[in-house]
Amino acid sequence: MQGTWPRCGVHAFALLLAWTLALSWSTAFATSLVGTVVGVSDGDTVTVLDEQHVRHVIRLAGIDAPEKGMPFGQRSKQHLSDLVFGRHVEIDGDKLDRYRRRVGIVRVNGQDANLAQVHAGLAWHYREYEREQTPQDRQTYREAEVQARQAERGLWVDAQPQAPWDWRRQRKQERR
Repeated sequence: MQGTWPRCGVHAFALLLAWTLALSWSTAFATSLVGTVVGVSDGDTVTVLDEQHVRHVIRLAGIDAPEKGMPFGQRSKQHLSDLVFGRHVEIDGDKLDRYRRRVGIVRVNGQDANLAQVHAGLAWHYREYEREQTPQDRQTYREAEVQARQAERGLWVDAQPQAPWDWRRQRKQERR
């Protein structure tokens, strides 16, 4: 019996140590970024200054807003600016896109600014990337777009608004 207690204690200690390290590791590499929005480029891109005064360009996950040269492009940018500019925000997400922008959900006072853009009819739910969303967010963003379309809010006042991804593709083909 004497030989089993120390072995059991060592295993319990090792398990507790591994659990503690795993917990601290996941906390150290959390996907959240906190800072202040210091710039709004368009309806789905902001610049955040973190607590160490490092700038981060953030692409709002799950949405695609009209480009600057498109109808509603300026309104979309203004709406996002009204929501987040100069405000303390939290960014959830750590993916980098091909332009090295961090992709994430921008939250101000707990409100999902990405979803607010879709709800206002000033962005599409970006279905091409919906597999990167949680099932709950995917459903919520879809429903927000349907509601905005039905209420003809924002860009949905147009009978057939052009999606930004189609507009970008068309512009690219015209440049060739």
